[in-house]
Amino acid sequence: MTLIDTHCHLNDEKFFDDLDEVVSRAKNVGVTQIINFGDTLENSAQVVKLAEKFSNMFAGVGIHPEEISNFDENNSVEKIVELAKNKKVVAIGEIGLDYYWEKDSAVRLAQQKTFIQQLDIARQLNLPVCIHERDAHGDALKILQCEAKGLRGVLHCFSGSLEMAREVWKLGWLIGIDGPITFKNSAKLPEIVKSAPREMILLETDAPYLAPMPNRGKRNEPSYLLDIAKKVAELRGETLEEVAAYTTDNAKRLYQLD
Repeated sequence: MTLIDTHCHLNDEKFFDDLDEVVSRAKNVGVTQIINFGDTLENSAQVVKLAEKFSNMFAGVGIHPEEISNFDENNSVEKIVELAKNKKVVAIGEIGLDYYWEKDSAVRLAQQKTFIQQLDIARQLNLPVCIHERDAHGDALKILQCEAKGLRGVLHCFSGSLEMAREVWKLGWLIGIDGPITFKNSAKLPEIVKSAPREMILLETDAPYLAPMPNRGKRNEPSYLLDIAKKVAELRGETLEEVAAYTTDNAKRLYQLD
């Protein structure tokens, strides 16, 4: 049985002291490959370096919507493109929209513009996209429908409704399932997981954030992906081996992993 952690941030300072042990623990439970995502130019460069250091790691590069104040149309695009040429870079991300804290309409429009510009980078380089979307369901879906034609990707840590998920699946995009699926207050997410076609699900930890039960509140790490997979299997009435097999296939297909 093998699993792939399709979204984490092992360049975070929380892993500075024991990254080798973290990677080893992941391998011990079957997490054979890991994709780290950048959210700034600096972090994007860091995850590329990690991917070069560890044979089982890959990288996604891009600028998070909460970091768009650092986005320069020419310089930033050029740097993202240059980073993405590395053979261990498998995606553009994480990019997208985040309205949770941002209420200013002008800044929200700026997020949308930067999002679309980075979708264009993905199209130019023929790479899949990892999207961060928080409290921006309508605008994110509209951009996917209008600006992401011909692209493929995933809505990381999906938090929308079942209706939105169905629209996302119609476009051929996947949803990422993280630690919150194990929380008692996960609300609509269990129903979405039960309804999802097998080929439309990815498993991810978002480490060091959102640790699943029974480690909620602690530092998350890729080995905890096993707890997420077990919960998905329970909800869908499938075996752990089945969930591991098709989510691994989905990750390999989307990100063209060896």
